[in-house]
Amino acid sequence: MDAIATASPRVETIIFGPADFMASINMKSLVVGEQPPDYDVGDAYHYILMRILMAARAHDKQAIDGPYLQIRDADGFRRVAGRSAALGFDGKWVLHPDQVAAANEVYSPRQDDYDHAEDILDAYEHFTSEAGGKMGSVMLGDEMIDEASRKMATVVAAKGRAAGMQRSHEWQPPDS
Repeated sequence: MDAIATASPRVETIIFGPADFMASINMKSLVVGEQPPDYDVGDAYHYILMRILMAARAHDKQAIDGPYLQIRDADGFRRVAGRSAALGFDGKWVLHPDQVAAANEVYSPRQDDYDHAEDILDAYEHFTSEAGGKMGSVMLGDEMIDEASRKMATVVAAKGRAAGMQRSHEWQPPDS
């Protein structure tokens, strides 16, 4: 995976090819991307998805999940896309216009997560500033936030902004 990611400066994205993968390991299934029949524990694709994701992140590349061939199965598409979205993939191939809206929905943060990420960023900026007392970690409601929280919130907020999301409220600093 690392060799592919660094093969050329023109490589921007690492894409999972589920059908090729399934065939190359002799997976007993013809439904591309779905769990194999009788596989009832865990996720048959977790290792390879994580391997792609780690190589992509290590080399500043996008990680894209491969296509879901059952183009009329919107629920199946959402389920399969949700697996890689939860891990942090940047998107998924779509094969049909009907899959576009589902992909945008699955790979964008939920509104409440987006709002919370923006609140964390505002609160952290305030509390680490002169006006906020230059603190390194603080409480935001019942949650402790720090630099790691800011980094995670930056990712979620960026995905929300890229999807055109708008905040449903503005964070206000507590009265001093």
